[in-house]
Amino acid sequence: MSFTFPKKEKLKSKKLIERLFAEGKSVSNYPVKLIYLKTVHEDGSKIKTGVTASKRNFKSAVKRNRIKRLMRECYRLNKPLIFNNIEGDYAFMFLYLGKDMPTYEQLETCFKLIIKKLLTKENHENVD
Repeated sequence: MSFTFPKKEKLKSKKLIERLFAEGKSVSNYPVKLIYLKTVHEDGSKIKTGVTASKRNFKSAVKRNRIKRLMRECYRLNKPLIFNNIEGDYAFMFLYLGKDMPTYEQLETCFKLIIKKLLTKENHENVD
């Protein structure tokens, strides 16, 4: 498993993003929330991921972009935890809900907990 985040794994489809927010399930660990939806991707990618930070909480685009860069990096480095333990295709959207600038360490611990919660939630649903 490589630690890359190629273009085909980025969530860009407006229709899929709208469906994700309308029908998706969520897992959260403050200050990050993950909205996910089981779906099918035509391009063969297993997971498509997007990240976002609220314009309401961070007026400066520089700060929003910094948060999104940190979140993408956390996802990229912890991606094997998801890929090795999940079945099917998914769309993910990571939302930063906090009001203060995070450090990389804070986000990484948060991401690991969210991934753990996601895996337990999905494994319980697949068993039923």
